[in-house]
Amino acid sequence: MSVGEPIVLGGHVELNEIAAASEQARGDADARFLESLREGDAAAFDRLVVTYANGIYALLHRLVDDAEEARDLTQETFLQAFRAIATFRGEASLRTWLYRIAVNQARNRRRWWRRRRRDETVSLDAPGESGIPVAAGDPEQTALQREREQALHAALHALAEPFREVVVLRDIEGLSYEEIAATLEISLGTVKSRLARGRAELRRRLESSFT
Repeated sequence: MSVGEPIVLGGHVELNEIAAASEQARGDADARFLESLREGDAAAFDRLVVTYANGIYALLHRLVDDAEEARDLTQETFLQAFRAIATFRGEASLRTWLYRIAVNQARNRRRWWRRRRRDETVSLDAPGESGIPVAAGDPEQTALQREREQALHAALHALAEPFREVVVLRDIEGLSYEEIAATLEISLGTVKSRLARGRAELRRRLESSFT
C-alpha cells in the first residue's frame, strides 16, 4: 500500500464509509428522539432533562447569581421546552434551543425584579456553589484561589446583562460564535463586539480588585 492510499478493510469497505455510516446512524437516532419528544413521549423528555439539566442550571446560576432562583428557572426552562417542543424545527441544536429558552427566562426574571424596584446586589457563592472546584491541600493556596474565584464572580455579575451573557456563553459554556448568535438571536458581528467589550470590562474590574 502506497502512502496516501486509503485504508481498506475486508478488501472493499473504507474507513470513511464506516464513519459516514456511523454519522448517519447518529442522525437517524437523533431524528427518532426528536420525533418522540414532539409526540409527548415521557421517557424521551426525561432523557432530555437528564442530558441537559446540569448545564442549564449552571448557565442560569451564572446569569442570575442565586442558586434557588437558578433551580426555579431551570424547571421553568424545561416546562417551556415541553410546551414548545412541537414548534422546534431543528434549525439549531437542541442545546442551543434550550439555552435560548434559559437565557430568556433569566431576562424575564430580571425584568420582573426591576419592575418591583428590588435592588440588585452581588452575592458571593458559598463554597461549592460556583461549580468551580476548590483546590485541596495548602490552606493558603486554597484561600487565595477562593479569593480569585470570588473576585471573578463579582466582576462577572457587575457586567451589563448583554455583555455577561456572551462572556458566560463563550468563555464558560464554550459555545461557538454561531451558537451564541443563534441562542441570543443576534448577528455574529454583535456577538464579537459584545464579547470584546465584555472581556475588556471584566479584565478592568479584575485588575482594579487586585490593586
